[in-house]
Amino acid sequence: MATSIDLPTPPPDDAPAPESGGPGKKKGPADYWPLALAALPLGLLALAMWFGRHVRPSADEWCFLPDVREDGMWGLVHTFYFTDNGRVANGILVGAYTKFPVAGHQWYGPISGALMLLLLWAVTATLLRRTGTRVPRGVPLLAAGMITAVFLFATPNTYKTFYWPAASVSHTLAPVLAAAAAVPLLRARGRRGEIAALVVVVLAGVFMGTLSEEASVVALVVLSGVVLFAGLLLVERYRRPARIWALAGMGGIAIGTIILVTSPGSRNRRSRFGAENVSMLAPESLWGSAKGFAEILGTVVTTWQYVGAVAAGVVIGLLARRDPEAPRVLRPVRPGVLLGLGAAAFLIAGYLCTVITYPVFGHKVVTTERTWNDYLLLWAFLLVAAGAFLGRWLSRRFTAGTETAPADGTAVAASRRNGTLAVALAAAVCAVTVGSLASGVLRLGDDMRARAVQWDRQDTYLREGAARGEKVMPYTPTKISRMLEPYSRNGTRAWPAQCVAEYYKLDRVTYARTFQGD
Repeated sequence: MATSIDLPTPPPDDAPAPESGGPGKKKGPADYWPLALAALPLGLLALAMWFGRHVRPSADEWCFLPDVREDGMWGLVHTFYFTDNGRVANGILVGAYTKFPVAGHQWYGPISGALMLLLLWAVTATLLRRTGTRVPRGVPLLAAGMITAVFLFATPNTYKTFYWPAASVSHTLAPVLAAAAAVPLLRARGRRGEIAALVVVVLAGVFMGTLSEEASVVALVVLSGVVLFAGLLLVERYRRPARIWALAGMGGIAIGTIILVTSPGSRNRRSRFGAENVSMLAPESLWGSAKGFAEILGTVVTTWQYVGAVAAGVVIGLLARRDPEAPRVLRPVRPGVLLGLGAAAFLIAGYLCTVITYPVFGHKVVTTERTWNDYLLLWAFLLVAAGAFLGRWLSRRFTAGTETAPADGTAVAASRRNGTLAVALAAAVCAVTVGSLASGVLRLGDDMRARAVQWDRQDTYLREGAARGEKVMPYTPTKISRMLEPYSRNGTRAWPAQCVAEYYKLDRVTYARTFQGD
């Protein structure tokens, strides 16, 4: 049976705990084991970042490269707004890495991976602090590392999630940036801090509105929840500032969205995909979206590696202690209430994201995995929260009855053993999860390395031919992870072949089944 839990009030500091040391005791190496455990997801991320050197342009990026070369980054922003899709902020980020052609693609993974980890670490640590929770050194980093690992690598298509910059800026980096916009409010102290948080969230909202429609939808769902349920979740002191902040963020997103949807580029995109003639609110569209989202959910909930996020939360719940100096932010609420609201936000946001993408992709929303990431970050946070409540419940079970235990300390010792065993099991689950994800990253790394060799050989061949004055040259697609390459479908589809020709300053490229440069 669920019991009422005040999240900011973990067990007292003198309660038996599965950690060495205690108040006034000098810490030893064993007290820093969470940092060692955090090294596992961090090592996985470092491995994935190292493989970033094998990334080469593909799909849409063939068209971005000549635009930026000829007109610069702001020329690409102009193209996005007036021709492609209306996403001004998206054009800025795409132009930033495309400005450095191949090197920009290679460095995008390491830079974005490190940025996402740091931002999620800041969000996790700040949330723990503002809920009055103190945990051993390294636990927030462990939680952030596991969230990052499952978010980036538990997906069915890690290449499109992490390594394909054009997709990452819209659907992977975007939700992380949105989550990080809450940090200034969580850290605000006094009137000036709250004003600064309002400025940040408005600017972030405008930016998000012109960066990613799907991430904007997720943010709107979460911010609406803050407005509606602040009275249920927050103590009175923080309700009004939180609601004003949420409304300001929603206003910023509305401004950005208006800029996007009224742009010539957005109208062109809807016309290009035939979306102008398909209403997302039509019954067949809503039903198709529901079926598609159900299939997506089936894939997500059966991806067992997400249990690593739960395990990280269990570690938090088992090791959490009260921070008497932290102000009370949350009201005493049942875990089921918090988890229920979080699950509702995830389901609503996920379905709405599917609804707005269905007119463009149709039934292919089920295989367009990159668009899932906008709400899968919320899923990862929800799993960590569920694990934290589970760990908290286990901690209370282990400590129950020790107050009336015999003076010989047998019950206390048993409680410590049980707690230590629970932490060890959670740590083992984290390790197994990282190991499983690492095997997938290694296989993908091998594929990327092979493609990089092929791509570089062909790049040299085309450049040398263009330098000799060739105007028409053969091109062999270098495929990876279902990425679109020139002349897909056995040469029957030519997109974006003309962009490849422009990149190499040729008039045209033709389809070749095998590489012609040998």
